[in-house]
Amino acid sequence: MLKSMTGFGRAERTVGDKTFLVDIKSLNGKQFELQLKIPAFLKPFEFDIRRLLADKLGRGSVDCMISLKDTGSAKPVSINTDLARAYYQPLAELSASLGLDTSNILSTLVKLPEVITPSSDTLTDTEWQQFQAVLEAAAASLTAHRLDEGRSLEEDLQLRIRNILQLQAEVIQLEPLRQQKIREGITRLLEENVGRENYDGNRLEQELIYYIEKIDISEEQVRLKNHCDYFLSVLAEAEESKGKKLSFILQEIGREINTTGSKAYDASIQKCVVLMKDELEKAKEQVLNVL
Repeated sequence: MLKSMTGFGRAERTVGDKTFLVDIKSLNGKQFELQLKIPAFLKPFEFDIRRLLADKLGRGSVDCMISLKDTGSAKPVSINTDLARAYYQPLAELSASLGLDTSNILSTLVKLPEVITPSSDTLTDTEWQQFQAVLEAAAASLTAHRLDEGRSLEEDLQLRIRNILQLQAEVIQLEPLRQQKIREGITRLLEENVGRENYDGNRLEQELIYYIEKIDISEEQVRLKNHCDYFLSVLAEAEESKGKKLSFILQEIGREINTTGSKAYDASIQKCVVLMKDELEKAKEQVLNVL
């Protein structure tokens, strides 16, 4: 089953006297990229948090916000006076330049990030173990969402590849007609411009065989079918992270489709090639979202 890189997860749990709210959003990305917003007292655990999320989520552009939920109970806080002073000077200058009343600066200062923080410096070992469970619950919620998205991706990718296989079957049926058209066209040109009695029929037959072999597309069709079958088999594998592998297979499918188009010299086959390319591009867009 496929797993999408797109999803959202949330978990809320009380650890000691703190109620944590963890929100995780994930979009597609080539590697694991994490934008992490956490309270100041969790800074000592930042690398552990990043490592845990990387292990649980794999690839993707992830945005994680960890916040303390207001429970209504009074808690001791600390005021970062140095940071407040650093905020105050530019705010005072801006108020003066705009001719604004400076009496409300203090109420603005206390709302700025990290000016007022809970007095608890960090989590105890026991609280950290409990907090990890909150993170894992949020990651599990995101994973469930990714699986739901993955089911839709898998259905669409199967449809695209089956459409390509159906079009390829049409190309195989058209191939004998194409060879006959080429043979008749060259013969007609010779008869019109040289005359039936003025060319060697045996030599013409040899040249036609050589020319038709050069533009033969049977090998491309065999490889194309093999690549499509392999793509469908990889889709059915239990492996979680296979987006890159599927992308590589689509590149090989595209190579065979392009070669077929360049050697076709037939309007009906070219039409099938254009339709196959359209299905391939849709599949490539979808694979970008696969984990």
